Amino acid sequence: MRTRTTGPRKAAAAPRGGTARARTLRKPRPPRGGGVRGLYERARRAWDRPLTAYYVILGASMLITVLGLVMVYSASIIKALELSLPATYFFRKQFLAAVIGAALLLLASRMPVRLHRALAYPLLVVTVFLMVLVQVPGIGHAVNGNQNWLYLGGPFQLQPSEFGKLALILWGADLLARKQDKRLLTQWKHLLVPLVPGAFLLLGLIMLGGDMGTAIILTAILFGLLWLTGAPTRLFAGVLGIAAVIGVVLIRSSANRMARVECLGATDPGPGDACWQAVHGIYALASGGWFGSGLGASVEKWGQLPEPHTDFIFAITGEELGLAGTLSVLALFAALGYAGIRVAGRTEDPFVRYAAGGVTTWITAQAVVNIGAVLGLLPIAGVPLPLFSYGGSALLPTMFAVGLLIAFARDEPAAKAALAGREPRFGGRTGVSWMSMRRRVKKRPSGER
Repeated sequence: MRTRTTGPRKAAAAPRGGTARARTLRKPRPPRGGGVRGLYERARRAWDRPLTAYYVILGASMLITVLGLVMVYSASIIKALELSLPATYFFRKQFLAAVIGAALLLLASRMPVRLHRALAYPLLVVTVFLMVLVQVPGIGHAVNGNQNWLYLGGPFQLQPSEFGKLALILWGADLLARKQDKRLLTQWKHLLVPLVPGAFLLLGLIMLGGDMGTAIILTAILFGLLWLTGAPTRLFAGVLGIAAVIGVVLIRSSANRMARVECLGATDPGPGDACWQAVHGIYALASGGWFGSGLGASVEKWGQLPEPHTDFIFAITGEELGLAGTLSVLALFAALGYAGIRVAGRTEDPFVRYAAGGVTTWITAQAVVNIGAVLGLLPIAGVPLPLFSYGGSALLPTMFAVGLLIAFARDEPAAKAALAGREPRFGGRTGVSWMSMRRRVKKRPSGER
């Protein structure tokens, strides 16, 4: 029986991948790595994304602040009741400062760089004026032996030296950026003058009030700015040596400071309970275990540990949240510091580099000094844990400084492009602009609607 043919047989369909020649020309996909190496590669690619630093700075700072509010409430309840105050007294004040600080952070993150530079000199002048007022009898007030406070009325008070850190960073960054534009930083006199005398003016006003801790942080900021300018090693070492000699003289001239140095590594309160605070901070950390005794279940805050909601809040965190809680706080500070270094290292604007480096030095150095004192590795300097401890005067300038980092992270060219691609235009709900949509739609007849 004859079979009827319907035409030439169709050729076999080409495989989806195309012809063999096309497959050879196509760039092969990199193999998916497994294990630790694959995880490292994925983490590295994620870190190299344009908006990573922006999200890390924003997320880490917000988590530290929120966790700090929780711990301030837990650590300050007993202290408030001892002073015949409502149990939420310190928490409410810290929450109000956090709300104002969040507004300052949002404002700083949206301000252009030129406006930040314009604020440098007015902020420095106002800060110096307020620090001078602190030393005027009848106007300035002493707290815990340090005369660094101005009362604003009612329960509110202000510590101008905390704003001195922000003022030094903005003024120093603007000054060094102008000198770099004129190629003057290769001369040591332009490198040091007037930056070092201006910093010494702030340090002198702070030391008149006896606040050694804030002076240490201000000195760290000064060294950070000098390091970012690429100061010669001999010049940097010389300034560091002078600062070390002045520090030794100031410590040896005060019995209180000498007692703090002698309490390094102490495991017993000693005669006269001279090391009481340092030792009970270690007791709090040691009793926390892996996961702590539970939120609100601290024993040391019942009058045993002085300053549980300010300088030694990290000890209460270790007692109530355990090693897991303290390591989480350390990880958040490490992420914030590393993101700040990335912002400073990737920018081409000298002001942004100096300001971002100064803010990162400020936050990381203060965190190291505070946590080192709680762990018994450093003398008790009386500085709060940034964004975490109780104190509105410390929280407000720090949150503004974090807003600076966020603004600088958003200002990177790649980050600008990524954000511009996500933001809607003309009130649309998608990230696609109306003008780009018009180019995709065919032109309709004039009578059609």
